Parts: sequence; C-alpha cells; structure tokens
Amino acid sequence: MSSSTPRRSIALVGRPNVGKSALFNRLVGRRLAIVHEEWGVTRDRLCGEAEWEGDRFEVIDTGGIGVMDRAAAADEIAEGARRQVDLAIEESAAVIQVADVRAGLHPLDEEVARLLRARGRPVWLAANKADDPALDDAAAEFAALGFPVFPISALNGRGLSELLPAALAALPPPGPNPTESAPLRVAVVGRPNAGKSSFINRLLGDERVIVSEIPGTTRDSVAVPFAIGEGPQARRYVLVDTAGMRPRAKVRASVEHFSLARVEQAVREADVVAHVLDATAGPTRQDRHIAGMLRDFGPGAVLLVNKWDLMKGVSPREYAEALRRELPFLDYVPVVFVSARTGHNTAAAIAAVDRVGGQVSARLPTGALNRVLRRAIERIQPPAVQGRRLKLYYATQTGVKPVRVRLFVNDPRVRTPAYEQYLARELRGAFGLEGAPVRLEFRARPREGGAESGEARRARGARRPRRND
Repeated sequence: MSSSTPRRSIALVGRPNVGKSALFNRLVGRRLAIVHEEWGVTRDRLCGEAEWEGDRFEVIDTGGIGVMDRAAAADEIAEGARRQVDLAIEESAAVIQVADVRAGLHPLDEEVARLLRARGRPVWLAANKADDPALDDAAAEFAALGFPVFPISALNGRGLSELLPAALAALPPPGPNPTESAPLRVAVVGRPNAGKSSFINRLLGDERVIVSEIPGTTRDSVAVPFAIGEGPQARRYVLVDTAGMRPRAKVRASVEHFSLARVEQAVREADVVAHVLDATAGPTRQDRHIAGMLRDFGPGAVLLVNKWDLMKGVSPREYAEALRRELPFLDYVPVVFVSARTGHNTAAAIAAVDRVGGQVSARLPTGALNRVLRRAIERIQPPAVQGRRLKLYYATQTGVKPVRVRLFVNDPRVRTPAYEQYLARELRGAFGLEGAPVRLEFRARPREGGAESGEARRARGARRPRRND
C-alpha cells in the first residue's frame, strides 16, 4: 500500500486541551489516552479500533498542535508531536478537528484548519464540550474555518450520532474480512493452575473446557471458536486452551512431554498469545521461559495478570512496573489485570486481544514507513561496526502475522541487534502496533547496473515526491 492510499482511519486533530483524548476514549470504548487538564499530555499518536453500528474503523489520537504559522517548535518533543500529527493526517482517509466550544474560536484553531486545508483530506469540525444543548448556538462561529460543524460532548456522547455517520461516509469501503475463512488463532498459555481454562470459560460464558484445582487437568490443546463484533466485519477467532507449562526438568511422564510439545506448537501457530500469570505468585522462572517463547516465535501477545481480586496493597501501576522489569523484552505487550473468578476486567482483556489481533495484520503505508525509519536514523545514528555505519536506502513491508519489513541497506553485516530493536520500537510507536512484534529483514541493495527486483523498484519509487503532495 502506498502512502497515497489512506487507511480506513479517522485522525483526531486540534490544539491542546480541547478534548481529543476524551473523544478518542469515547470512540474506542476504553481508557487508553490520558485525559488531563494540563495541555500537551498526549505527545505521540495513539491508535485504536472503534465500531459504530457494526462499522469497524481506526481512530488516531494526536498531540495538540501548539505552533503558529509553521514556526520552529519550542523543543524537540513538540517538534516530534507535530511530525506525528502530519503522519496521522497522511495515513487517514478523514479528519475530525476538535475544538472547545466553551473557549470559542482560537487563533490556534485557525492554524490547525489552515494545516488541514493544505493536506486535502475531508474534515469535520467537532465543537466539543457542548454538554448542554444551550451551547449549540455558540458552535456556529467555527463555521468560519470552512468545515461542517457538529456540536458534541466527548464525555457523554452527545452529538456523535450526527458526526460519525458523516465522517464514516468518507472512508474507503471495508475490504474482505480475512478472518471469515481464516480465523485468528489465540493461544492461552501459562503455568499450571494459573487460571487459563477458567479465563476462557469466563470469556465465553460457558463451561466449554474442563476446570479443576488439580494442576495439569488440561493435557491437550482445546480449540473453541469465538467472534468479536457483529456483522460482516466481526473478527473471528479460535481460542486454544493449552496444558500448563511445567519446567522441563519436572516433566517425567511421556504424556506430559507430548503436552509440552503441543503447547510450543500452539504458540508457533498462534496469531496472538494470551499469557496468563498468577498475580499472587508473580512472574516465575517458568513464566520467563514462556515469555521468551513469545519473543522468539513472534506472535502478538497480551499479558493477563489473573487472580487480581486476591491482591491487596499494590496498585496495577506498581505491579506493571515490576512486571516490566522482570520481562523487559516484552515491554511492548499490553498488560491487563483480570480475575477469572469474578469476571473483573474480562471486557478489557477481550479488547486487548482484539486490538492486538488487528495490529498483527496491519499494513504500513510505504511512504510513511520510510519516513519513520529515516527520522529514527536521523535522531540516533547507527553505531559504527569496523569503521562502517548502516545506511538505509528504502524499506517495504513484505508480510503480516507478524508484521515483516524488508530494509535495503548498504551492508546488512554492520547492523547490531540493539539498533535493530530500536528501529522495531520506533515502528511500533509510530504505527500504534501495541502487542505486535515487528520482524526486520536487512538486505543489501543491488549494485548499480545489476538486476533490481520489481519489489525493490516499487519500494524505491514510493519515496519519490508526488505532485500536489
């Protein structure tokens, strides 16, 4: 997909503190963005999937634009936020400019509108914080920006039934649903008695698999169909309950050796893995072994900290920070605190699995992909290896599940694992690939005069400037 083909996405853009993040949270149905009265809280983009009357689409929340007339940003962070806004607009098929109806038309609102008109995307103006219908008349002054105006309230959802159908009409039609014929596989793994089967039963609302207090009850993998959403765009899954993974040193019976092999096979074949941990025990050596499998085999992943109802005196933030220290190589994976016994946060767990399920199949626009990588390299130079530095010529996405990107460079041998991880983190951050691994493949660019593949020509051609960009 080239940079000229926008995704089925709506970007939320506006000056600081007008309620973009509150609108984002309202649309995606969960509190992903921090909502705070201090301006500038959202620096980078947040991507989330929303659904409106059975229509799935992506929403991109951006940092507030606080720079007038393309003036130089006050600091590197502000400049980076502005670049993220530009990238979000380029990727999206439609834009909602968010303004504060209570504050009235502000010069920065005019600056945002000028930027959007120059980019050529269809725009709708959301006059936010119109909690009271008496404020609707005040929204009329925003018509001076030249966009259709809708008074809304992100906090209570007022006005969205008028705004969203108008914006959704500008999105490209949804493509065929690949999960209809090939459901995404979600493997639920963990140590014995961590609550894997109980979580699946709670999620399905049905006793579809055996639940027992005796460790090792589930010997083989059990596949259960499952769907999230309704209609033709509903994402379809197969949930795979697996045997508890015991340390190999404690595996004696041949049936347990077979079960362990089946778990590893389930992880290899999964598109998403839900790793269930026992909150009361903390991450054990075996949990770290399982986490290492997720890193090595490359599925999307979600960490589910189960039995949270039994934890006292520790906050989710404190626990998550400790968990990140124990499993630093899974720092990109979302953590959800659940209780299979009480049902606490089951909906959040489903949303996290579904979010990651969408991200492992993400298609990255080629032009945006190359710009993100070039900016990352400009920000932090590759280390010198035997007097030579890695040089990027162009990049192109070659696959999904997981997301795979091929980079054509001067010499693949001068890359380092640490720098490769840095580039993968930059791509995940830029495209909102939470929980999704990114696999990079480095190839030497064909020498001048040699044969060049069609794929390489297409990727290189995507970097050329286009008219009217």
